[in-house]
Amino acid sequence: MTIFEAIRKDHDTQRALLKKLIATSGASKERKQTFNAIKNELEVHANAEERHFYKPLISSDMMQEKARHGIAEHHEIDELIEKLEETDYDSSAWLKYAKDLKEKVEHHLEDEEHTFFQLAGKVFSETKKKSLAKDYTNYMNENL
Repeated sequence: MTIFEAIRKDHDTQRALLKKLIATSGASKERKQTFNAIKNELEVHANAEERHFYKPLISSDMMQEKARHGIAEHHEIDELIEKLEETDYDSSAWLKYAKDLKEKVEHHLEDEEHTFFQLAGKVFSETKKKSLAKDYTNYMNENL
């Protein structure tokens, strides 16, 4: 498995959780559980990705700007999660923020999968792609 396959697998999990999240309603147990699941998934994923994908790319001139952009988007996602945490589950604003989060995360995943991965594929050797996948997967397994 390469780093790209490992990250994409988690992206699919995130897409499914976000879809489930915006289908929830009110202060339901399902909304709280799904929100906690996506919050945890996004936080651990962002940390793993920053360590085992972006950090090794920062030294590449071709990827430095993209890596910084990706990390900045992680912070924007964190801010949306904070807004959700500060908003009542049954308020209409909560669903709006959840939809904003879904949109922001999906945009970020598209960026990574359609632009960053192709460019990073030119930076990393096959061996590096595999070793990063192992480190990334280990981090996810230890922290999720």
